[in-house]
Amino acid sequence: MRSERWAPRVTVATVVSRAGQLLLVEEEKAGRRVLNQPAGHLEPGESLLEAAVRETREETGWDVRLTAFIGSYQWAAPDGTPFLRFAFAAEPVLHHPEQALDDGIVQALWLTPAAIQADMARLRSPLVWQTLSDWLAGQRHPLSLVRQVP
Repeated sequence: MRSERWAPRVTVATVVSRAGQLLLVEEEKAGRRVLNQPAGHLEPGESLLEAAVRETREETGWDVRLTAFIGSYQWAAPDGTPFLRFAFAAEPVLHHPEQALDDGIVQALWLTPAAIQADMARLRSPLVWQTLSDWLAGQRHPLSLVRQVP
């Protein structure tokens, strides 16, 4: 008897911090505006680290430098879609305000943790606050824990 293979959607996210504020994106999802970290799907042949930097640039117009691995998060969306998210801490390096943002992204926002917590109903998924909560608690691991083996 053959069992069904678990095949999650692999995503990356970054927590980008500057002067007490965090970089989030406001995006259109299922007819409503939600808040998320810069995040997206891993592409074929891409490392998790490369994906995190790319997705942040595409969704916010910011180049970032990854500073730490926050953690990995397994979650099933309400429709049953499984996700495996790898989250990274980053610092902003250079902004490209002229860059068009990814489809569905309304704007990039710098918000305080308190402002984000006050707007929990708008978070795209529980992954957003869990990742931020872990980052706020000081959870940081060396980037060397995330490796791409040739």
